[in-house]
Amino acid sequence: MSVKCPLSPPPPPPPPAPGPPPPAPSTSTRKKLYQTIASSRSPVEGDNTEACLLLSQRDSSFRKDLQWILVNTYVPSLIQDGPQCGLVALWMAAHLRRPALSVDMETVVQTARSRGYTAQGEMFSANNMALLAEEICGCKAELLSGGLSGNNAATIVKHLWERQPVLIPYDEDYNHEPCQRSGHRAHWAVASGVLLGLDQGSVSEKHHQTDPSLPWLHLLNDTSFTCPVGSSGFREVYVLAKQGKSLRYQLWSLDSLAQSNVQLRTMDPQRADDGTQYVVPDGGVEAGLAGQAVLLHTRTQEQYKKCE
Repeated sequence: MSVKCPLSPPPPPPPPAPGPPPPAPSTSTRKKLYQTIASSRSPVEGDNTEACLLLSQRDSSFRKDLQWILVNTYVPSLIQDGPQCGLVALWMAAHLRRPALSVDMETVVQTARSRGYTAQGEMFSANNMALLAEEICGCKAELLSGGLSGNNAATIVKHLWERQPVLIPYDEDYNHEPCQRSGHRAHWAVASGVLLGLDQGSVSEKHHQTDPSLPWLHLLNDTSFTCPVGSSGFREVYVLAKQGKSLRYQLWSLDSLAQSNVQLRTMDPQRADDGTQYVVPDGGVEAGLAGQAVLLHTRTQEQYKKCE
């Protein structure tokens, strides 16, 4: 009598072939995630609060043989949705209009589109930005050309000293700092303040007060005091600015911003060939942005007429 061995169980089926990898998040998904992260961070309000915090973190970067004067006017933050950096910068700047102005972002976008200044939210023309600013804010917008150095640097400093905003196009690096990419990373920011390194004694003590946490920093407390640029000049200049990818103030040297601004020449080739319609002026990015900025005068047109 033979004994039959029990049958061995069949081998397990081979594992299924691996499927295709999950699709990478779309650009819009990444943008929404970025907006969510950034929007969850509360801004630090106050004209000088965040600026003083920035300066304390970079204390060793500033020459202590100079007299440092800080002038800033707080602007609110807004994270851009798509290529709206210029329109977001204008929305921020509009909050410094006097008398106060209430304008929503949708109005800014729709007005720009209806005037033919933009298709997707982009603003490749500083001249169009000035026209839009006048319509949105009801006040004078001055187009500055010829770069941000020399006499134009003095004009910008005086404007910021008088607590009025400047809209500035530049190439944005990954940390939001100005860089030089030939316009491939063209971006807009609004400058609302200035930090000046002056010769000691340029500003009398009666016009400023010392910051309690930074004894070398002086905060202007006399808004009627004329900017000292014309008399003694300035040794170092930094601007306080905001842009649509962060809630935080940025502190940039005016020299680095000027160098970035003047070399805006061409659109990013990938963007130019992505099949999306953009509004680009005759002469391209260079004609529309290079060496240009928009000074927004915060009084209304009616107030200017009374002064004439």
